[in-house]
Amino acid sequence: MRTIDLSPLYRSVVGFDRLADLLDSASTEAASGYPPYNIERTGENAYRVEIAVAGFKTEDLNIEVKENLLTVQGRKPANDEAKRYLHRGLAERNFERKFQLADYVVVEDAQLANGLLSISLKRELPEALKPRRIEIGAATPAKVTAAVIEGEKAA
Repeated sequence: MRTIDLSPLYRSVVGFDRLADLLDSASTEAASGYPPYNIERTGENAYRVEIAVAGFKTEDLNIEVKENLLTVQGRKPANDEAKRYLHRGLAERNFERKFQLADYVVVEDAQLANGLLSISLKRELPEALKPRRIEIGAATPAKVTAAVIEGEKAA
């Protein structure tokens, strides 16, 4: 496993603590490959996260968003049945998978079908951050004359 030493970065920049924390959490999260997942871009500002959760029911899954962090948890109830498996290839262990969301990305909905949990995400920029066109008006001759006359008085 590779580790990244960010100590030289801390000596020369201020305010990038969050970036370093994101890099650190991403490297530790990558160690666990369970459950497998896909992240798909479905539109210009739309995404979908699909997580393979075979054997889990809707009531076994929990999805939470807090401070730009999407957390998906799967908790299976204790199975008291004494089963004798010849081969056990389906992992039914508990899991917690976290996804760091960019600013203004919101969860639209979540669906569970055929062992795949699909979470739809959308980036919704506030109106104040969207680009807007500024109309350029033409100066009327009266305003230009008044501005010139006032400019001459000030000089």
